[in-house]
Amino acid sequence: MNPTLDRLLFAALLVLAGLVLGTQVHAERVKDIASIQGVRPNQLIGYGLVVGLDGSGDQTTQTPFTVQSLTTMLQQLGVNLPPGTTLQLKNVAAVMVTAMLPPFAQPGQVLDVTVSSMGNAKSLRGGTLLLTPLKGADGRVYAMSQGNLVVSGAGASQGGSSVQVNHLSAGRIPGGATIERNVPTPFLEGDYVHLELHATDFSTVRRLAEKINQSIGPGMAQALDGRVVRVAAPRGSNDRVGFLAQLEDLSIEMSAAPAKVIINARTGSVVMNQSVRLEPSAVAHGSLSVSISSSPVISQPNALSTGGATVVTEKTDIQIKQDGGQLNLLEAGARLADVVKALNAIGATPQDLLSILQALKSAGALRAELEII
Repeated sequence: MNPTLDRLLFAALLVLAGLVLGTQVHAERVKDIASIQGVRPNQLIGYGLVVGLDGSGDQTTQTPFTVQSLTTMLQQLGVNLPPGTTLQLKNVAAVMVTAMLPPFAQPGQVLDVTVSSMGNAKSLRGGTLLLTPLKGADGRVYAMSQGNLVVSGAGASQGGSSVQVNHLSAGRIPGGATIERNVPTPFLEGDYVHLELHATDFSTVRRLAEKINQSIGPGMAQALDGRVVRVAAPRGSNDRVGFLAQLEDLSIEMSAAPAKVIINARTGSVVMNQSVRLEPSAVAHGSLSVSISSSPVISQPNALSTGGATVVTEKTDIQIKQDGGQLNLLEAGARLADVVKALNAIGATPQDLLSILQALKSAGALRAELEII
């Protein structure tokens, strides 16, 4: 990797880490951290044909399913090919069509669809998707799709100094599907609604239940586990919709997230979500040596003072050496951000940092979850 790029990357990461580590507990709206159980989108999928391509379609000798699909479609339209006919097509491509059916969608509404080649077509640009049924996981048809594809093409910057080639085997059709069937949403059934947090957190669930009971009424909410809060709700559709709107606008104080360090082993990126502390330890990696130690600092009141208490604090010494050189950092506590900053200051590579963090985690000195992606 380029050393200059490495330094720029680490500098940006340190700024990001400082912003994240310095963030205090703040309020979040319920609609941003939780969802209503049963109110969810559904995936749709279909198989179809794209026609009208300019010689960039499937090579039918290598994709026999394209010819078979076209023959079946022609038969349904009343066109019967003579037995033994071999089609040599260049303007047709077999594709998969996908879409997302949002909650509460009604027949007649339109959806955007994504069309992706499944054969060896060179490009779908200029093609037209023929009428394609889109099915859900239960095998029922929920939408019908058809229309002209929008595919990004290749372009060159001014002066022709650089060329950007985009992906030509996939495209989109804005408003290309019409909903034919709605999915029943059971949020009006029963005497309760359930709020589901996007991430499991017992502290946040408890605070959410307490906030609802304080703002709407005592006994209205009950935390069921680390993710779900059950809330008593009115039965009428108009009353329940207004009640849920009131719930979504409530704000609660978020609890601090668990300490976590995420490492991208391919790029060397390191992201920390809060102040991650380290235990006293020592790591040797190549020409680098990292030593983290702590010692108590006792502060006693003056002998002639009328009162006061002895205060014991902790001083942390982080020593990083490379080929005889040494960098010392004195802080109130050992933080991972300090180690990253010190390593970056002496020109350590991202791979050096990855190895050191893995060693600290294996030794039990890194008090955080280490995730490598």
